[in-house]
Amino acid sequence: MATVNTVLGPVDAGDLGFTLMHEHVRESSAGVPYTFFDLFDHEEDVEERVAALNEAAAEGVGAIVDVTTMDLGRDMRLLKDVAAEANLHIVICTGVWLDIPRAIANGTTPDRLAGSFVREIEEGIEGTGIRAGVIKVATDVGNVEDGKLAPSNELILRAAARACNRTGMPISTHTSSIAQTGNLQMAVFEEEGVDMGRVCIGHSNDTDDMDYLLGIVSRGCFLGMDHFPGGARGGLSWEERTQVIKKLVDLGHASQVTMSHDYGSWKPILPENAGRRSENNPDGYSFISRRVLPRLRELGVSDDAITTMMVDAPRRFFGG
Repeated sequence: MATVNTVLGPVDAGDLGFTLMHEHVRESSAGVPYTFFDLFDHEEDVEERVAALNEAAAEGVGAIVDVTTMDLGRDMRLLKDVAAEANLHIVICTGVWLDIPRAIANGTTPDRLAGSFVREIEEGIEGTGIRAGVIKVATDVGNVEDGKLAPSNELILRAAARACNRTGMPISTHTSSIAQTGNLQMAVFEEEGVDMGRVCIGHSNDTDDMDYLLGIVSRGCFLGMDHFPGGARGGLSWEERTQVIKKLVDLGHASQVTMSHDYGSWKPILPENAGRRSENNPDGYSFISRRVLPRLRELGVSDDAITTMMVDAPRRFFGG
């Protein structure tokens, strides 16, 4: 069985169990927690995030994949302290999100950037020895003009593809499924010779366009149905998103479906915005287990199919 890099060290892919494939412990911006540290309370953040994760663990969640990249405020000290107290596995990422630093966008090549990703996978991140377990990239509407990728975004995608090819590490993406930017990502990955079974096209449940979703499946990728509960994201309610998953299961594609929330905690945050995320998702990392899975069972989805999506598909994504 393949091993998966977690914050506390490698684990057997089969030991991940029920896995949420696209989450965040805390989001911010590159360097902010260490430069403007007076805007953060480290101990308070650790306590808050441990409590939220352990609530999910008590309901059967065995692992989360934290796709917080460097530009999205990845904080190794926070991750290490949270993982030490959380009753589940935390897989973290290398890669770049949407806030591509100018020094990268204008100052490197795909091969050089891929080398940096590989170092974080094989040696560790920021001298901690903690190794990344997944590569995260993002393509949104702002990265596309006249149907073509912006050069900076294409740079990131090609670097991720080459790091995947060198290490076998899987790729998890952020997309605008309404604008179908996953198609542009897959085109680059295919050009680079990536094993498409090592790719999860994220935020795919912001749309109910079955032609688009089945196109992703047909190319061998996993579908990241990772915007639950929705409503505020992409316009679809959580019920509509659940119905889309039911359709995919009925069509025989449960083995390529993963689910998650894209949940986390933005810091710093204005007081008037502090409760906005929790109001949209009062169950945090437990929304799927408390609401979506019971609803799928009501719709006739079997426990075997649920296990396929929540346990087996993540294990296979990581090579297990």
